[in-house]
Amino acid sequence: MDLNLWLRKCPIVAILRGIKSEEAESICATLEQAGIVIVEVPLNSPNALSSIAILSRIFGDRMLIGAGTLTDPKQVAEVAAAGGRLIVTPHADTAIVRAAKAANLLAVPGFFNPTEAFALLQAGADAIKLFPSEVLGIPMLKALQAVLPKNTIVIPVGGVDAEKIAPWMVAGALGVGVGSSIYKPGDTAPIVATKAKALVDAVRAYQSSVQSGKM
Repeated sequence: MDLNLWLRKCPIVAILRGIKSEEAESICATLEQAGIVIVEVPLNSPNALSSIAILSRIFGDRMLIGAGTLTDPKQVAEVAAAGGRLIVTPHADTAIVRAAKAANLLAVPGFFNPTEAFALLQAGADAIKLFPSEVLGIPMLKALQAVLPKNTIVIPVGGVDAEKIAPWMVAGALGVGVGSSIYKPGDTAPIVATKAKALVDAVRAYQSSVQSGKM
C-alpha cells in the first residue's frame, strides 16, 4: 500500500471519534460520496473494532479504513483482524510503528518535536502526524521542512477546518486530519455531508490555485 496514492485522491483523513457501529456505514457512505477516501475510527469510540470491521467489509476495496488512538502494540493485531489497514497514534510510540509495519499496515504515528519525528521515521512510519497541530502551529511545520527527509508526509491533526486547509498545505502538509470539523457524536449523515463538502471544496480550491500559479 502506498499512502501517497490515497492522499492524492483526497488529502483529508476523516476522524470519526465517538461514532457508533450502527451509524458507521451511513456516515462512511456520505464521506465517500463527498470524495473522501481515508477514514480513521479512534479506538476510544464505542465498539470501535466492530465499526472498523463493518467499514472494511463494505468500503475496504475502495477506501482506506483504519484505527486511531492506539496506545499499545497489541492493538495492532486487533485492528488487522477487523480488516483495518491504517494505524494512527496520538503519540510517538516506535513499538506500535514496528508492529504495524510487521503486519503490513500503514503507520501514521503522532509527534510533538523533531526528536520524535526522526525516531518514528527511522522506525518505518509511512507518515507522521503533527499533533496537536493547533498548539504547534504552522510555523512548526515550516521549520521542520528544512530538516525532514525529502518527501516526508506530515499530516497536521487538531483544530483543522476548511479555512485552515490551504495554509497548512502551503506550509508543506500533504494531508490533513479532521475530527469535529467533519463528524462529532450526534451528527447525522446530512450534517456530515455538509461538513465534508466544505472541506473537500477547500481542498479543490487550494489545488486549483496551485495549478493556476496563484498559490
